[in-house]
Amino acid sequence: MNPTWLITALLWLSMAGLAFAVARRASYWRVGRAAAPSSTGVDKLFSIPKRYFVDLHHVVARDPYIAKTHVATAGGAIAALALVFINYGLAIYSPWIDKLIFLAAIAMLIGVVFVWRRRRAKQLPARLSRGPWNALPWLLGSFALGIALFTLVPASAMSGGFAVLCAALIGVGAFAMTFGAAKGGPMKHAVAGLLHLAFHPRQERFAATREAWTGNGIATPPTALKLADVEQQQDYGVAKAVEFRWNQLLSFDACVQCGKCEAACPAFAAGQPLNPKKLIQDLVVGMAGGTDAAYAGSPTPGIPVGQHRGTPNGPIVSGLIEAQTLWSCTTCRACVQECPMLIEHVDAIVDMRRNQTLVHGTVPGKGPEVLANLRETGTAGGYDKAARYDWSVDLNAPIAQAGQRVDVLLVAGEGAFDMRYQRTLRAFVKVLNKAGVNYAVLGAQEADTGDVARRLGDEATFQHMAQQMMRTLATLSFARIVTADPHVMHSLRNEYRALGARYDVLHHTTLLAELAASGRIAPKAAEALREKRTTYHDPCYLGRYNGEIEAPRKLLKTIGIQVVEMERNGLRGRCCGGGGGAPLTDIPGKQRIPDIRMADARAVGADVVAVACPNCTAMLEGVVGPRAEVLDVAELVAASLE
Repeated sequence: MNPTWLITALLWLSMAGLAFAVARRASYWRVGRAAAPSSTGVDKLFSIPKRYFVDLHHVVARDPYIAKTHVATAGGAIAALALVFINYGLAIYSPWIDKLIFLAAIAMLIGVVFVWRRRRAKQLPARLSRGPWNALPWLLGSFALGIALFTLVPASAMSGGFAVLCAALIGVGAFAMTFGAAKGGPMKHAVAGLLHLAFHPRQERFAATREAWTGNGIATPPTALKLADVEQQQDYGVAKAVEFRWNQLLSFDACVQCGKCEAACPAFAAGQPLNPKKLIQDLVVGMAGGTDAAYAGSPTPGIPVGQHRGTPNGPIVSGLIEAQTLWSCTTCRACVQECPMLIEHVDAIVDMRRNQTLVHGTVPGKGPEVLANLRETGTAGGYDKAARYDWSVDLNAPIAQAGQRVDVLLVAGEGAFDMRYQRTLRAFVKVLNKAGVNYAVLGAQEADTGDVARRLGDEATFQHMAQQMMRTLATLSFARIVTADPHVMHSLRNEYRALGARYDVLHHTTLLAELAASGRIAPKAAEALREKRTTYHDPCYLGRYNGEIEAPRKLLKTIGIQVVEMERNGLRGRCCGGGGGAPLTDIPGKQRIPDIRMADARAVGADVVAVACPNCTAMLEGVVGPRAEVLDVAELVAASLE
């Protein structure tokens, strides 16, 4: 038999296997609900190259070793397969194309060697899954070696036995990439991953710039939760795998089990019963049916592997995932930020929470009390709304009035009832007064924005409170809104957009930085403060959710404070544990999330932790024992003006 025909036959058999793999996995995805038309058009397939080589690789490139390995392995494999298809699938049999195939196979083989070296390293990251993943380098290496050997030896000089050996080596790897993927093996991530990039549930993530989605064209920015129609369509969240949208199920199948989400998750680090990687794999089990016994990665803390079973129409909680796993999430988006496959873990968690809240009413801890207070009083603590701005009486802060236009409208947020946050607000208002800013506070008209209700799954209460706030703001005339609470900022700026509201919303550190840059204030820190080691803690809802990491640092530098960065900072900052309603549900772990963050500050010898969120202030100041002083950026600015 002519050896070239052997490879041609193997190629078309592999193509049939790939088609089978796609069809098999697609049969699982199709059990889900219909997806939004904007994310499912066939034309989206043409976007894969850009999203693969730019968006996906942008995340992978954060780890240079893996980035180079991925380029060599995946790039070599794609190039080799494409060239093999041209040369052997189309029966061209050009020796020049064989040389290109050889080079591509060598590149892939080099990448595989680096994968193998990492898998055999003494300090193998605990986040990586074992089991079938340990065999993957050998399978890919077999494929690359077979192609390299076959194209190295001319067909005229090749013996039948050598050709069969090469075909066997190629076939072993090809089987893993096709039929193995169909059965749920490691290479299914390549099949699902490329399609996931095309039909991603959040197409807005691929906007060229942040400005592109803050404009009027996109109703739901990439970090805002999708609006659920609880009245007309009775969208009460997800109780079964079939209730996820089909492209969400596709995204779960794209998981490469690298565990970067696991390593970034604050709840996992604290020993709470949440491992985002295991959660995604559990949802894959629910989609395809079976048990979690085959899972080969780090388990969810406190929950043994192998005791849960799922089916597409079976209950997710607690047949497959324990309820406490869902309530451990702080919605900090660290998992989403780190995921190289661009999976939206937080969306899935909130979808499942919504069912637990709206259908079963099983919010743990103080959650039910807070939700009842929000519905009855418009405040999470059940306070009189008229008392929200009592702290500002002696500061002559003007109250917004209909018909009186102001440049800046201050929305304080729920924390304004807390005496510690009032210190921040007072400092901020003093700076506004000194700078001569034309501002007003919202006053007794202000109700909660609904952020906590939405994170706890009570979409109905969120939408009710959002409509109430929008009606209030519609009566007033202002150019911009400013707030010292990133959660308030995110709701008003991003999540109200799907309801038709468009506001220019600033964080207080951004406005303070503007005032300093324009010369309206000239803060200079006292010598005692400049001598202290100061670190800055990035709030998740300011950094990861809204991309603002520079203004606070620039402001501190203007004051004369040099920031000593913690290991995790900026967009990769560690959560304080105060988001997503986590302090209300209060799921126990081995330690507290804020203790871990304060340990980060201790590791860099910080005397002061500068913060920019009332939740962060409360959580970090709640750390017991010797710790750094916690001060809001506004307090540091106000002190520097005295």
